[in-house]
Amino acid sequence: MSDEEHPKLVWSEESREKESSFGIFDVYRVSRVSPEGQRGSFVVVDAPDWVTVIPIVKDSGNEESFLMVRQYRHGSQRVTLEFPAGVVEPGEEPHAAAARELLEETGYSADEVQEIGATNPNPSFMCNRTYTFVALGVEKAGQQALDSHELVEIETVPVAKVIAEMGTEGYDNAIMMSAMAYFLRWRPPSSERSRSRK
Repeated sequence: MSDEEHPKLVWSEESREKESSFGIFDVYRVSRVSPEGQRGSFVVVDAPDWVTVIPIVKDSGNEESFLMVRQYRHGSQRVTLEFPAGVVEPGEEPHAAAARELLEETGYSADEVQEIGATNPNPSFMCNRTYTFVALGVEKAGQQALDSHELVEIETVPVAKVIAEMGTEGYDNAIMMSAMAYFLRWRPPSSERSRSRK
């Protein structure tokens, strides 16, 4: 789907002015006009792109698990359990950011980091995209390299447990839920996985 398919819905931008900068994102006031001549002033948040990495490992019982990170989140003011994630730095490709975040937050690297989806977190006022990757062949490569304000613990959690509890208080991060939707589309059903191993 593209804008060219729906020209009667596309607003044209007349002006854009930065109103505020808050370090991690900038706020703009934009003036736009509709194809029918309606004019409006809108707030747009220019935030950095984001990556979420889903590292797949086997636990001591050879059960498929996720390598996850537990940390305090200042917005919700509580500790969460999530996939490794972070911003795409200026000039950095999302794939490189995913590999970097995995290594920095967990001390693990992967043989393969594969993009499985990308989305806009809130197109009504946000400009950025969030990218989801799966990490395969995950192995310990060193120590965590955390930012000065990061306190992160590493855990392995069975895939089945995360799927069963997704959307509950323990796993209610919206970007993580979006990442899980891409994971479930990428990962074949268990019956197909069983047939592929025969």
